[in-house]
Amino acid sequence: MLDAALMALASTGGNALVTAMATDGWESAKARIAKIFGRGKKTATQAAAARLEKSRTALRSAPDPGQAQAEQQLIWRTRLADLLEQHPGTESDLRAAITEIQAHFLQINQQANARDQAQQAVLGQGTMNVDFGGQHGQAS
Repeated sequence: MLDAALMALASTGGNALVTAMATDGWESAKARIAKIFGRGKKTATQAAAARLEKSRTALRSAPDPGQAQAEQQLIWRTRLADLLEQHPGTESDLRAAITEIQAHFLQINQQANARDQAQQAVLGQGTMNVDFGGQHGQAS
């Protein structure tokens, strides 16, 4: 049985992994976690990558995304806990991988307030075409 700190690591890892499944950093996250599961064995690494991809497919095609996300988090929390229990030496690698994965999907919240006649446009990423009553501009 794992102690509370390792169970928390498995839980955080499961949540981070499932969140990463919907981000641009997925391929990197998948490769990093599969490598940890594989523990230097090519076949085991490939099997772990396949399981991860299968979870992502299940998540993306689910009729109820919220339920699917909760299910996948439970699955990966359990798998990570099993990994930590069976191979205690993977803890530091897993901690580092989770930190890296979380860094890819940190959310930045913006708040903008306008008063009186002020107008504003806020863009987090991408391109936005702006038309403020005849004044045209483009923000990137």
